[in-house]
Amino acid sequence: MPEYRRIYQPGRTYFFTLVTYKRQEIFTTQEIRTLFISCVQYVRQYHPFTIEAYCILPDHIHMLWHLPEDDSDYSMRIGQIKRRFSQQYAGKIDNPIPISKSRRKRRELTIWQRRFWEHLIRDEDDLHRHIDYIHYNPVKHGWVTRVGDWEASSYQDHVRQGSYDPEWGDECAADENRYNFGE
Repeated sequence: MPEYRRIYQPGRTYFFTLVTYKRQEIFTTQEIRTLFISCVQYVRQYHPFTIEAYCILPDHIHMLWHLPEDDSDYSMRIGQIKRRFSQQYAGKIDNPIPISKSRRKRRELTIWQRRFWEHLIRDEDDLHRHIDYIHYNPVKHGWVTRVGDWEASSYQDHVRQGSYDPEWGDECAADENRYNFGE
């Protein structure tokens, strides 16, 4: 199996995708989405980073983070977020998926895929394309027809900051191939 090497550069911005195990739709209620957000906030208290954009979909999450100037350890942060969420979520649900020997050995539950996708943002254009991708993702997957109708994202924050027109994304439906990276 090829060895995947991650790029760690302090003070940089990264795009992440975290996917649930077997694409289970676990982020379907406000309670569970709030639980995930509280786990992110907890980890940020001890290991700071700035969230530039995010979107929580039923079976995966996209986030764009900017790391501190002297720190590049996003893997540790994601690991802590996933671990904390898994521990708290497991107590709330009755998961019907049996835990394999391999997962049991690694002390993993059947909540997350083992790995996550990461992309180092290269420049301003790359940053804006990824922010657009994050916010357009619920439309791409057919969860809503308008970007502004998806509540579990930072889109409305960006509208309030003036980064987006409230109708942004409506014109993108005809050009969905523009947003087919990162998953």
